[in-house]
Amino acid sequence: MNTDTATDETGAHQHGYISDKDRYRNRMKRIEGQARGITKMIDDEKYCIDILTQVSALTRALQGVATGLLDDHLKHCVLDAAKQGDEDAAIAKIQEATDAINRLVRS
Repeated sequence: MNTDTATDETGAHQHGYISDKDRYRNRMKRIEGQARGITKMIDDEKYCIDILTQVSALTRALQGVATGLLDDHLKHCVLDAAKQGDEDAAIAKIQEATDAINRLVRS
């Protein structure tokens, strides 16, 4: 469920991360490169522990993106809903964050 109500000056919908979009894209490109590097390590039959070390680094990088997006959601989407005085929308945003946290913790 995505019930964002944030808009820009033209009234177009905006997500909380929009101001950091380029930074997130760059981080994801680096993560993509890390994943390709791990594939190459497997193709090259590198030592198991070295591959696991890189998998761990990739996991931490993805977790960094996830926690950044969650932080943006809380600071932008949840805060905006609360500022608008729409208690139901604020509760829905908080529930979205809670559900996202639960998915992150399980992964």
